[in-house]
Amino acid sequence: MLAHLNNYAFIDGQNLNLGIQSLGWKLDYIRFRTYLKDKYGVKVAYLFIGYIQENQDLYDNLQKSGYILKFKPVLPNKDGKHKGNVDADLVVQAMIDFYENHFDKALIITSDGDFYCLVKFLYQRDRLEKVLSPYNKTCSSLLKNTAKERLIFMDNLKEKLEYNKKHR
Repeated sequence: MLAHLNNYAFIDGQNLNLGIQSLGWKLDYIRFRTYLKDKYGVKVAYLFIGYIQENQDLYDNLQKSGYILKFKPVLPNKDGKHKGNVDADLVVQAMIDFYENHFDKALIITSDGDFYCLVKFLYQRDRLEKVLSPYNKTCSSLLKNTAKERLIFMDNLKEKLEYNKKHR
């Protein structure tokens, strides 16, 4: 049904992960990739994340599930926590793919208001399919005002997308 579409997803990995965790559940990335393909015709799903060597098995599994991983090197901060700010990388990749006419429409998956300029750019050119935000309460008002009717919250997708060890 959606095979004719050539949509791309640009996923802010840390924002998605933490947003879903704040709802009290874990995202099944395999089911999520299938959902993006079946619901929105996503042919290419970029997942922008910080690279931590100890997570190589996770990265391998994500790639096997159909994601194209875009890594940002990370270093621990003074608290020992890792932060890989992928915002610029995601925007640059989206703009490259836009200007090279690689996709019909884009899905931006984040709650981060730093992406409002990209969302606005795509929206004004009718190339924004949707913004998927993990949670209404943590979604930036800039994104809400810019994406308008193309904003979808993921908090009601738990039944479809929650990770369940029994299914593995």
